[in-house]
Amino acid sequence: MTALPDIDAAFSVRIAHSRAETRAAQALRYDVFVRELGGGGDLVDHDAGLERDRFDSHADQMILTDETTGQVVGVYRLLRGDQAEAAGQFYSEGEYDLAPLRASGRRLLELGRSCLHRDYRGGVAMYHLWRALAGYVRDHGIDILFGTASFHGTDVARLAGPLSVLHHGHLAPPELRVRAHPAHFQPMDLIAPDALDRRRAMLGVPALIKAYLRLGGFVGEGAFVDRAFNTTDVCVILDTARMTPRQRQIYEGKSRV
Repeated sequence: MTALPDIDAAFSVRIAHSRAETRAAQALRYDVFVRELGGGGDLVDHDAGLERDRFDSHADQMILTDETTGQVVGVYRLLRGDQAEAAGQFYSEGEYDLAPLRASGRRLLELGRSCLHRDYRGGVAMYHLWRALAGYVRDHGIDILFGTASFHGTDVARLAGPLSVLHHGHLAPPELRVRAHPAHFQPMDLIAPDALDRRRAMLGVPALIKAYLRLGGFVGEGAFVDRAFNTTDVCVILDTARMTPRQRQIYEGKSRV
């Protein structure tokens, strides 16, 4: 475990307040989710190069800016329970039944549209966002973080190993186990445990999902194949009360795996 350096003055993290900052976040989302990954959606503005939807007007956009260039290079969309109520639902409720989380009586925060500019992946950028996210969670008294996280593509057969390793090794406990809606429920237990090459399967799990798992996160039951967005989604749940001291250090950006 190596201690992280103090927040580099070259980066800043804040909640977008101006229209220009919100559009910069949506432009980065377009670059990653539409240009790079081939996604789409009813409200995507191809002419302006903006990836957006109806939840943006209710959510907070946390943006990471490289102050040496002024460019927004990272985004998290944050939707608290009170904001979801104003929006009519959480974004994830279009894919998953969130009844177990709602019934918990605990304060919820949905994480969505997380992305980094391609030139900033694999470095410290995500730790800057996580440190800021930890402060946001503390300031708003959040207990449970959750949201859909995606595999690129919709070929479930190709994803059989990674989906199976998540199902067999990281399924949420019953009291937090959300399920994909029946009409779109894609089973994840596609390979039996004794036939699964766990190491190889885990290599196919996206880095962001693995990061949540290292923090003690779980996944809900069933995947959702989002053909419009060209992804296969799982629902990740992170209960802050279950974090070990080491996981909390990583989450708060005080140490690195």
